[in-house]
Amino acid sequence: MRNRIVKQLVFYFIQGLLLITPALATFYAVYVIFNWLDTHTNRLLVLVLGEQVPGLGILLMVGLITLVGAVGSTIIFRPVLNLVGELLERTPLVKVIYTSLKDLMGAFISNKKKFNKPVLLHLSEDKKISRLGFITQSDLSELYLSDRVAVYLPHSYNISGNLYIVHPSRIEPLSGASAGEMMKFIVSGGVTEIED
Repeated sequence: MRNRIVKQLVFYFIQGLLLITPALATFYAVYVIFNWLDTHTNRLLVLVLGEQVPGLGILLMVGLITLVGAVGSTIIFRPVLNLVGELLERTPLVKVIYTSLKDLMGAFISNKKKFNKPVLLHLSEDKKISRLGFITQSDLSELYLSDRVAVYLPHSYNISGNLYIVHPSRIEPLSGASAGEMMKFIVSGGVTEIED
């Protein structure tokens, strides 16, 4: 019992370190950069102009950090991100999860948005019971279902949903609202008002 408590406390301590260390390291790095820039630029300005410029260290620090972020995200970070993505796409079980999540995120935020065709899916023949959703694939001929479309029906108050393969006669396109407004309406359980 005592060993289990000690192990649990050590685990919590390590978790705390993992959570705190990046934040403290970031604050410390910013502090060191600011002090160095402020001291050296003001010394240089005193030599050249004969006076100091208050706040110049902060401006230089923000500019330097922004420059490092821009260079890192384009030159350094992109190749690393692409390499990690390629490795994940080649790992057998991880590949399915990774590519599914990547495609899902791409459906929301990339140039190839998939949730841009809101529809009403009629669940009954008399069209008295329907659900709101989005056509995600209009052509399912690769699945030998050329007479069907894929309709995604998000759940309310959740980020999940169901995919239905239905005949196009069961769906009614909705052109009155934007796809974003329709998604908010569905996820909110119909509480959010649709803006014109």
